[in-house]
Amino acid sequence: MITIKKYKYTVNAAVLALTMVMGNSCKKDLLTPSPTTSIIDSKAFDTPARILSQVNGLYSGVKSGQFYGGRYVIYNEIRGEEFIVNKPNGVTGLDTWNQNVNSNTNEVVNLWSAGYTAINRVNVFLVGLNANLSKVDAATANQYIGEAEFLRALSYFALVQTYAKPYVFDGGASPGLPLRLLAETDLTGAGKNDLARSTVAQVYTQILKDLDDAETKLPATQATATGATRAFKNTAIALKARVYLAQANYAKVLTETAKLISTTAPYQSPTGGSKLESSIVTVFNGSYTGAEGLLFLPFSTSDAPGTQNQLAYYFTSSPGNGEYYLNTAGIYANAALSGAASTDARKGFITKVGTVNYLTKYKTPSPFTDYVPVLRYSEVLLNAAEAYARTGDLANASALLNAVRHRSDPAFTFDPADIGLQANLISTILTERRIELLGEGFRLTDLFRTGQALPAKSGPQGSSPAVAVTASNYIWPISGVELQTNKLMQPNP
Repeated sequence: MITIKKYKYTVNAAVLALTMVMGNSCKKDLLTPSPTTSIIDSKAFDTPARILSQVNGLYSGVKSGQFYGGRYVIYNEIRGEEFIVNKPNGVTGLDTWNQNVNSNTNEVVNLWSAGYTAINRVNVFLVGLNANLSKVDAATANQYIGEAEFLRALSYFALVQTYAKPYVFDGGASPGLPLRLLAETDLTGAGKNDLARSTVAQVYTQILKDLDDAETKLPATQATATGATRAFKNTAIALKARVYLAQANYAKVLTETAKLISTTAPYQSPTGGSKLESSIVTVFNGSYTGAEGLLFLPFSTSDAPGTQNQLAYYFTSSPGNGEYYLNTAGIYANAALSGAASTDARKGFITKVGTVNYLTKYKTPSPFTDYVPVLRYSEVLLNAAEAYARTGDLANASALLNAVRHRSDPAFTFDPADIGLQANLISTILTERRIELLGEGFRLTDLFRTGQALPAKSGPQGSSPAVAVTASNYIWPISGVELQTNKLMQPNP
């Protein structure tokens, strides 16, 4: 856990970034560097092996348990209506579920810190690599730069969606985030914290700039040794489609997804090998690295204590702690998941314990090492389906919707009323997203980008009120530490 009390967050980011370049050179396990020796930072880029270790450190920063490695996914789910709190505990997100956080709530401070620490790691790495380009061949250097840019874009996208108003509210004119693109390695942080917020639109522009460049530099296929745990070209394209969807730029969504989806069934990527698995059960085996994975963050028992993702701890009763169970008034009420006659394979990810139902996509026991899904091919298909529907191409939208549904329930037929009219088809696709992506961190951001209030929810352990789109707690407040140490930082209204 990253805990900041009185020190400037850029100091913490610099310390962790320096730790990265001083001690991540000797671990062979990709993405989970655990240093066995220390080297001075001037030597950190001396050899190809040491440079690769720095790349692994970038992924390690993003997969922090306080960030994309767990809590970001959890918070995006429990702020929506799909889950009910079972064990009210401030340590495991009660304030987040209750929509009752403030600038000094641990999750608000820790997620901000973890995200900016991951970003600063990228910035430090890019400076170091560009000063040592002679140490690796040009193709490898380009790949590493592409991976770094992708991870920075992913981090900024997570933060801007959490701490700033949705782009669709005003075309991105609202205050966004401080765009920190320079490496911070000064342990004093003197004079470097003060940076005003860029607009939401400016943050999106930077995200897309990083992703456009990453697409040109990343390899065309997954790295064979690591599978879906390292970014490749399709990963950057898929994230671009997600970003454009958040902007409601449906033409651009279709431009990007056209690179990833064949024009006829079976729908799969013309290059890079990306496609749906024949069975969704295969995807959630705890350590998936196959063709459906555009990016999964890997975990193992060698990860440092406290950094494991704990998704099974939150969402399952066994082997987890049953912190949250499925809301009977949420997507669980859909016949695909709860209908007695349903033959949908995704129904198998739900287990009843006593009177309540738990999501069991994540299933590894303590220390909870399920790989975290960041980008899956089924999301790409649903993104394209929604963009087709919103632009009036109902035939292509229905075809891609059916591709996702029929993977889990081949005999299912949508009611013509649900797909025959544009508005109904869009609604059906949004429902399919909730079924397919349940527990993967999409519910909150889908509510945001479609301009919906956060629904009320209640259970025996408490109730959470609805949150209007105009309410001050619709988005999270800026971290109190940032407000204390950045004189140019303005709080959210």
